Amino acid sequence: MPPAGDLPPFRSGAARRRREPLGLRQRDTRNRWGLVFMVLLLVVVVCRLVFLQGVDGAALAQAAEDSRMRTYPIEAMRGEITDRNGQVLAYSVDAERVVADPKVVEDPARTALALTTLLGVPVDELTEKLSRDSRYVVLADQVAPDVADQVRELGLGGLVYEEDPVRLYPAGAVGGQVVGFVGADGEGLAGIEHTYEDELAGTPGEERVEVDGSGNPIPSGIDDTTRATDGSSVQLTLDEDLQFVVQQRLDAACADGATTSASAVVLDVHTGEVASMAACPGYDPGHYSQTDPDLLGNPVVSDVYEPGSVMKAVTLAAAVNEGKATPDTVLQVNGHIQAGDAVVTDAHDHAPIGFTVAGILAKSSNVGAIMLAREVGDSTLERYLRAFGLGSETGIELPGESAGILEPSAEWTASRAANVPIGQGISVTTLQMASVYQTLANGGVRIPPRIVSSMTAPDGTVTEAPRPEGTRVVSESTADAMTYMLEAVVGPGGTAPLGEVDGFRVVGKTGTAQRANPDCGCYTGGGFFTTFVGYAPADDPQYVVAVDLERPTSSAEGGQVAAPVFSDVMRYALTAGGVVPSGAPRPQFTLTVP
Repeated sequence: MPPAGDLPPFRSGAARRRREPLGLRQRDTRNRWGLVFMVLLLVVVVCRLVFLQGVDGAALAQAAEDSRMRTYPIEAMRGEITDRNGQVLAYSVDAERVVADPKVVEDPARTALALTTLLGVPVDELTEKLSRDSRYVVLADQVAPDVADQVRELGLGGLVYEEDPVRLYPAGAVGGQVVGFVGADGEGLAGIEHTYEDELAGTPGEERVEVDGSGNPIPSGIDDTTRATDGSSVQLTLDEDLQFVVQQRLDAACADGATTSASAVVLDVHTGEVASMAACPGYDPGHYSQTDPDLLGNPVVSDVYEPGSVMKAVTLAAAVNEGKATPDTVLQVNGHIQAGDAVVTDAHDHAPIGFTVAGILAKSSNVGAIMLAREVGDSTLERYLRAFGLGSETGIELPGESAGILEPSAEWTASRAANVPIGQGISVTTLQMASVYQTLANGGVRIPPRIVSSMTAPDGTVTEAPRPEGTRVVSESTADAMTYMLEAVVGPGGTAPLGEVDGFRVVGKTGTAQRANPDCGCYTGGGFFTTFVGYAPADDPQYVVAVDLERPTSSAEGGQVAAPVFSDVMRYALTAGGVVPSGAPRPQFTLTVP
């Protein structure tokens, strides 16, 4: 043991620490906190990596993939519209829409200059579109496939090509008001194109593809495409050849200097199918945008008029069916009759004449028809008018149909009760009047008119259009009696010998109704609506033809101007339909008695 004096002095640990250099203590502290920071940073990084790879990895990968994906619509090919024989009235052909993604177009001005001639779009317009802050800009619609191919060959970045079919109407104005048209967006806006929009349009698809930095599809990239389902085709009951003849005849009528508009319809007696429906002025669906908007409807189903004496067929049918008269019943008919505060006359006032009921119809006596209507009674007459389909829509598969105007009989004044039986004070469409005569021609059974025959799906499946049930309106014997009396109208002494058709026995009735003058809200100076409705052959009816002419400045009667149009149309319908000429001679009619 060393001597006590040689022992070092005793110092505690605290004392030793107090004597350690200050720099060492600071470095030790910093090292410890640095280590803690590094550990924490490492933990954060590891946690983030775990989160990214294990938790949010799929979402981030999907986001990256989505940033490279582009979605483009695929248009469905619109279905055809054909006539009853398969003649095409409306169809679509392939075309393309040229679309740009301005975000990836490197030089808008240079690209516009390269495209202007091919697309037929001004350079300034293209440059403006290509410079927009957008990912989708349409440069040109309905580009022909060969032109689109030429654009592709330019190798310009940022361009995409979509299907954009063009709708064509090869028959032009023939059947145009029935077929209708589609707008710039491809949606049906009128006629069958509108009514059957869902069936014709089909279901669009979409193309979802992976693109490179220039917006061009990557050949081996993702391609998630949903194919479009094309539309169904609609077959009409129209006959294109007959439609052409009717349209030509109406156009000729409208060119006479007095007729401002005209309508006609041809019905199959036994089915109610519309074989032809036309009006003038007409329009070409392929150029609808160049047509006066007021002419883009279908007057046959939408325009109403006061029919005049063609309505007497309903009045007399009600009288016969109710047992109030027969064709040979004789009435002493004066030339005028009091109706409330008004006096109704025949075409010319006359002394009392012994008219048979057949003669009242053949000579179109207003007074005689009013006398029979009073025998029937207002409420009963209204019931027959509505049973024949007046005052309600026919239900034809066309937009814009009018129900016409028929006030309840309880609201008829004395003068209205005298006007309605002779076709004034009531408004109808041309189609409604054709349907009235179809009922009589079909033995008293009304079949609502229809214009669609069937639909054919893209896979070839054919679905026949529903056929409406017939409704008996008058007895068969009443219908036969009306056919007998209406044949007298075009016979000797009748009002419409110009309605005859060589070789066939024809049934029909004229109508000449005052037209309201829009300038005064009265009839004075308004001209007339002239009408002829009939069917043939009388001994075996096949077709009904209704013709209506609006003539604001003319006083000519239906037998003079509408009957010849009827005759021409009926002649063609019978001949083209292969109908055999009548064999039995026309009966002899007794129209008046001493």
